[in-house]
Amino acid sequence: MGTRFQNTVRIQGAMLLVLAASMLIPFIQAVYYHENSSARAFAIVLLVCLSFGLIIRQFCKPSREKMKVRDGFLVVSVSWLLCSVIGALPFWLSGAIPSAADAFFESCSGFTTTGASILTDIEAMPNSLLFWRSFTHWLGGMGIVVFVMALLPVLGISGQIAANAETPGPTKDKLTAHFSDTARNLYLLYLVFTLAEVLLLKLGGMNFFDAFLHSFGTIGTGGFSNYNNSIAHFDSPYIQIVILLFMILAGTNFNLLYLTMTRKRGLAALLRDEENRFYLAIIGAATLLVFAANQVFSHFQDPLRSLLDSAFQIVSIITTTGYMTADYDLWPTFSKMVLLCLFFFGGSSSSTSGGVKCVRVLICLKLIRRSFSLRLHPNRIVPITLNDTELPTEVVIKITNFVLTYIAVIFVGTLLVSVDNLDFISTFSAVATCVGNIGPGFHLLGPTCNFSILSDFSTVVCGFLMLAGRLELITVFALFSRYYWNSNKTK
Repeated sequence: MGTRFQNTVRIQGAMLLVLAASMLIPFIQAVYYHENSSARAFAIVLLVCLSFGLIIRQFCKPSREKMKVRDGFLVVSVSWLLCSVIGALPFWLSGAIPSAADAFFESCSGFTTTGASILTDIEAMPNSLLFWRSFTHWLGGMGIVVFVMALLPVLGISGQIAANAETPGPTKDKLTAHFSDTARNLYLLYLVFTLAEVLLLKLGGMNFFDAFLHSFGTIGTGGFSNYNNSIAHFDSPYIQIVILLFMILAGTNFNLLYLTMTRKRGLAALLRDEENRFYLAIIGAATLLVFAANQVFSHFQDPLRSLLDSAFQIVSIITTTGYMTADYDLWPTFSKMVLLCLFFFGGSSSSTSGGVKCVRVLICLKLIRRSFSLRLHPNRIVPITLNDTELPTEVVIKITNFVLTYIAVIFVGTLLVSVDNLDFISTFSAVATCVGNIGPGFHLLGPTCNFSILSDFSTVVCGFLMLAGRLELITVFALFSRYYWNSNKTK
């Protein structure tokens, strides 16, 4: 077995063990709530994962050869596909979601923190499956492979290479010399944020079950709720504000947050960061635009509630969380266009958000500004900088390539899903929301609807689009290139 496949199989063994451990909680819940079919499903999947995980750990030893960059692409892609398939089994085996395609979609949506759902009556689902459904957000939020590396650094495989393939982007810093230490530090912060939100939501009147599920969805920027009308179910401005603030936090660069909270950098460094300033400015500007349009064109009676709803939906979309407190499909066209534009932003790099990421949008805007400047002054040297540091040309080209690939994937995906013969807005928004891991779309797939109207073909296509979008496209599509499988390549 080659190094590439040996490392891949070994990590999948660790992944199976982590999945088995993760299913213990919903299995106990199923037993406690006397949800027999769910308990049986979790027990079967748990035992199979545990058995195969132990066998792989026992017989597949670490390779002595150093893991290469392209090995990370295979490891990460297979890991996410495996988790999505395994995660779908409890839904399918229990009979709660009879269609295998629908179960795969729901699992993909959970792990990739998309939050789109095929369920028509969420509240009819067993509690244990609702917990598992939301817990997949928390597992996938910071990255499944990163999570495994943080728990099992003894794998003997370079975690940094796997993390680079899982969360590629223009900025990515190691907080410590060893990647496993960095991963543990970030997951500790992730856990602290989660528990803090649980306590605050409990103070707002939620029970612990609801508080944990909505905290998983907020910090993981996933958006699954155990109620059909999402956060609107609680009709509480306090709960809405708490979730809004934690969504903003989850969409912020976790490296910056960690350095700020450990006082290695002051709060001023967080506010000076160009991407963070751009991220907050977009939230502020979009909120004011939507609030003004809603007040002028829809004549909302309560300005404060309208402002809160506008801010909540803006933050929910830009952080790709997908929670809702209002049916924005009923808002004025201008407001809906602002939300649609935010489909192509996303949160900060090194956050749990999906989408293009604000730093890439910012750099693309700087490229446009430079093109105007060079038109007027052809001999002028205008470098592209980020935080007063000039970006290498290679980085700028990679960002441009990613944005173009992102747009191309959305158009190809729209072409594939169009076979269902839905209207254009529903079809386009379905693909855009899946690639960006956002959640709800527009019209037939809007915030009060679901994806159950899609055919099995389109459901599976959207599932794979969610996986590709979560891994930021290149990691997945590189595997389909003949250059990747060229044995003469060494990197």
